[in-house]
Amino acid sequence: MLGTGKIGEALLSGMIRGGLSPARLLVTARRPERAAELRERHGVEAVSNAEAARSADTLILTVKPQDMGTLLAELAPHLPVDRLVISGAAGVPTAFFEERLATGTPVVRVMTNTPALVDEAMSIISAGSHATEEHLAHAEEIFNGVGKTLRVPESQQDAATALSGSGPAYFYFLVEAMTDAGILLGLPRDLIVQAAIGVAVMLRDSGGHPVKLRENVTSPAGTTINAIRELENHGVRAALIAGLEAARDRSRELALGT
Repeated sequence: MLGTGKIGEALLSGMIRGGLSPARLLVTARRPERAAELRERHGVEAVSNAEAARSADTLILTVKPQDMGTLLAELAPHLPVDRLVISGAAGVPTAFFEERLATGTPVVRVMTNTPALVDEAMSIISAGSHATEEHLAHAEEIFNGVGKTLRVPESQQDAATALSGSGPAYFYFLVEAMTDAGILLGLPRDLIVQAAIGVAVMLRDSGGHPVKLRENVTSPAGTTINAIRELENHGVRAALIAGLEAARDRSRELALGT
């Protein structure tokens, strides 16, 4: 695990909870105090990036997109061609890695999200030109430890980043707005949280379409339809669609280094 920040540590802890021995895991961190923290908390060995490239059979790169080029330049002289490289960097295509590493290096691109911290992530997986079914299955095994996975063509990764990778922020934004509305109406701050949990569980377990589930709550001439009318009048649906398109476009810009 190279560049073990919040998401990297979430994956690390998920793999350990899934039964992988800490003795089989290596981590790298920019700051020595962070490396010591990871060693103490998880029982893993902290090494340099070069040593990780020489020793590990799978490298999971979780640094920021703008730092990926520098990291690959450091890894390239030490990385054998048979090592699997998994990238978690938004907007960075597998071709970026393949151009900077030895010809034939298998690369898998994964966009996960912060619910990995509670083992409820949605991780979107795409193969590079040299990645095999075995490589994809190995990536799925890793990320299934912190949630669910879905394979898509790499051409859909920017859209997946907008919808799933950034998705938690939209829900937090909505809950924040509803919490403020509740306060305005004289209600406690934590009231909406259980409603949000209930909705998520019903969406997951019932198999019902969101429209149908919404209609089940929306009585004719009732309170709910009045609220939905106001949301539509204020363009909430259109704003969400425009927001996701903007996030997708930004992911494409990151791929161009802008």
